[in-house]
This record gives sequence, C-alpha cells and structure tokens, in this order.
Amino acid sequence: MDILTALMSTLLDQLQKPTLSFLLGGMVLAAIGSKFEIPDPVYKFIIVLLLLKVGLSGGIAMREADLAALAVPAFCAALAGILIVLLGTRTLARWRGVRPVDGMATAGLFGAVSASTLAAGMTMLDAEGIAYEGFIGALYPFMDIAALVTAILLARVAAVRRAPAASGNGSGTATLSLGSGDGDAPARLEPGLMRGILTDTLRSPAISALLLGIVLGLFARPETVYHDFYKPLFHGLLSILMLIMGMEAWARLSELRKVAHAYVLYGLTAPLVHGCLGFALGLAAHHLTGFSAGGVVLLSVMAASSSDISGPPTLRGALPEANPSAYVGASTGLGTPVAILSIPLFIALAERLIGF
Repeated sequence: MDILTALMSTLLDQLQKPTLSFLLGGMVLAAIGSKFEIPDPVYKFIIVLLLLKVGLSGGIAMREADLAALAVPAFCAALAGILIVLLGTRTLARWRGVRPVDGMATAGLFGAVSASTLAAGMTMLDAEGIAYEGFIGALYPFMDIAALVTAILLARVAAVRRAPAASGNGSGTATLSLGSGDGDAPARLEPGLMRGILTDTLRSPAISALLLGIVLGLFARPETVYHDFYKPLFHGLLSILMLIMGMEAWARLSELRKVAHAYVLYGLTAPLVHGCLGFALGLAAHHLTGFSAGGVVLLSVMAASSSDISGPPTLRGALPEANPSAYVGASTGLGTPVAILSIPLFIALAERLIGF
C-alpha cells in the first residue's frame, strides 16, 4: 500500500511539472477545437534553440570533466543507451498493433536521460552521504546521443525496408533493393544505402543542432551566451513545444486505443529492466577502473530514466511521423515515476554488491 501511495504521489507530481502539464494542456486545446497554432518557422526555431542549449550544457560539462577518468563510464553510458533502444525494438516495436516508428521513438526516449531523475538520484545519495564522481553530469550526453541517434537511425531503416521496391530509374539500373518480392521475405538494403541513412540522420536539423552545441560547449567558451540567453529561455520554449505536441497527440490518440496496454506495460517495467542493465555496466566499470559505488547507482538511475528535455524535441524534429502521445505519455507519464521510485533499489544493490 505504501508503494502504491508513493507511486500515485510521484505521478501527481509529474502531472504538475511543465513537461506533462503543458502536453495535457495542448491535448485539452485540441479536444475543445481551439484554433491555437504556432507557425511552422517559429516551431523550427524553437527546436533549434532547445537542442543547441542541451548540446551546449553537455559540451560544457564534458570539458570540465577529467576525460581520462570519464572514458570507461562514458563508453558504458553510450552502450547502455544503444542496448536499451535495441531491446525496445525487439519488444515494444514488435508488439502487435504498435507502429514500429512509435515503438522505436518510445525506446529512444527511454534510452535517453532525464536530468530531473538524475538530480533526484544525486539528492538521495547526498542525503545518505554516499560519494560519487564529480563528472557524473557529463555522462548524460553520451547516453542521450547514443540512444536518440540509434532510435532515429533504426526507424529510418525500418521505413526504407517497408517501402515498396524501386522499380528502376529508366536506364535499367535499380536504385533500391528491398527483398525478393514476396511479402514475408526480409528486405535487404543496397550497399551504401545504410551509410546514406546514417549520414542523413547525422545531418538532420535536430541531431545537427545537438552535436553542434556539444562541439561548441567542448571547444569554445560559450558560458556567457549560454547563461544569458539559452538557459533563461529554455523552459519557456519547452513548454510551447509540449503544447504543440499535446495538440498533435490528441489528434492521433485514436491510434493508441487498441495498444494502450502495451505502452502501460512497457512504461511500468522498462525502467527496472533498463536500470538493472545500467547497474551491470556500471559494475563492470567499477571492476575495470574503480568507478565508485555511488557512480554505479547514478548510471543505473540514468539508464532507468527517460528523457523529458532533450528527447521530445529531437524526436519531434527527426521523426515527425511518430506519435507524441505514445512516446511522451509512456515515458513521462509512467516511466519517470517508476524510475524515481526505483532509486532506493539500486542503492540497496550497490550496498550489497560493492559496499559504500
């Protein structure tokens, strides 16, 4: 009963936070037939500013970290992000009735990191007097970028595989081969097409803005413009984006009626599975480099969390065909409360297996 009460309390707290409350507000506007809209150029400008800010903050954190000590935990963080997305593509994205692009977008959001959940983990460790590395905050861009790029890349490859085979270009040379022609045979990508999809993904406006911010934060000195311009605007711009996504989510809510149980089950179980995966990778880093027990806990928390800041604008910009009511609802509505409630579990595991 105490666990259920805590879960409901955390869920209510999430409903009151800007990410989910503005999403629900957008859904209400759409439900009452409001004519509210944001011009497309303004929307694209908001996306660029949001992702530049996220990239800048990550780059600055990486620049200030001890890169030698950061290397192994950063690799583990990136690997966790990739594995979480791959796991999602083998489970949720293959669920009967779930659109693959929605499943992969949801997996991408669960593979990325929630800064608020990470902050909650740090607060709990501080309250317990448990030490952890000062560079922990610099790990989230590695997991974020790895998960989001993997999800976008896999979604685009899946879209190509499902597309009709190209009939030819008129000169007798086929431009795309997707299989043998029978409906059950797996589609095959032409050599070089995979590289083209990867290049296109990295050049997309969303990922380009994110990577540019990281590079500028890492190699330039953008602190002044970051603190005076990007940081003060960030949450206000994010709230507008969530309004837009909420209106889109309402318009496409009917797509989820028959498969809502799949997202509920995923949202409730994935944080625990992902957190255990992050714990295992953190434990490997502990044995290899002496990564602290507190660091292992926080890597687990990062893996258990799902992005509420960098993920939604990145996916909205790179995969506009994905349904926001699927990936935001499952992650922020369910995944975040479960991830926060699981933090004591990872502390207990670290205490038993490593010791503080």
